[in-house]
Amino acid sequence: MERKVGSGIATVEAEADGTFVLRVDGSLQSQVDLADPTQLSFEYMRRIGDVVDAVAPRRQPVAVLHVGGAGLSLPRYVAVTRPRSRQIVLEPDEDLTEFVREALPLPKRSGIKVRGVSGRAGITELYDDSMDLVILDAFEHEAVPSNLVTTEFFAECARVLRPTGVLVANLIDGTAGLPFIRRTAATVRGVLREGVVLAERKVLRGKGFGNVILVASRQPVPDLAAIGRRAQPPYDVMPLTELAGKAVPLTDAEGFVTPPAPPGTFRR
Repeated sequence: MERKVGSGIATVEAEADGTFVLRVDGSLQSQVDLADPTQLSFEYMRRIGDVVDAVAPRRQPVAVLHVGGAGLSLPRYVAVTRPRSRQIVLEPDEDLTEFVREALPLPKRSGIKVRGVSGRAGITELYDDSMDLVILDAFEHEAVPSNLVTTEFFAECARVLRPTGVLVANLIDGTAGLPFIRRTAATVRGVLREGVVLAERKVLRGKGFGNVILVASRQPVPDLAAIGRRAQPPYDVMPLTELAGKAVPLTDAEGFVTPPAPPGTFRR
């Protein structure tokens, strides 16, 4: 299937293993297993699923805010592993959401509600202390939107999270010295205090581009070392305090640019 959406030309194609791949303008966005949504195809997404499992017991309903939607892989995972969960997805490309709903239908009574609004605009409409999890996985032209990694945005995340709530963010970096990730770690630490990042060792050393999963809360986060070992290749786990060092937090006023994935490199 193919359709023009707000962000480009979206396609959904069936794979030999029975899964379906969503691309926009040729860029890989999501891979969905309709028969078994607990099977997450992307390595970083499996690790986010592991983090969700570590902080929220299976079968126990949770309230989750997803910033970024695409094929809705993680909302589907939560809906199956934690029935009756309340999930809100902020996805500004309404045409893409309509296409995904048609090509990759959600199960009935999934509890997944998609709002056609950006992360910054949509989060302001949510009640204080209303979410157990905020999952940030949003990209524009293979880069994280800069207004989703500032002190102002993370303050909104903290506002909607319950006292024991957890923020999970999928970021990318690999530039020398990791200035973006270090400053993002400093930004989150200034708002939520406790947390870690998970990434391949080469990424944390600035010797390769890849995903960096940030986990933060007002409370100490669970030990995620076992999650890092399950990754292939393994992920190192580093405290936010160690990674941030003396980095300066990011703010809306700065007008910075987040690093995009190099040409030909998939962030998945």
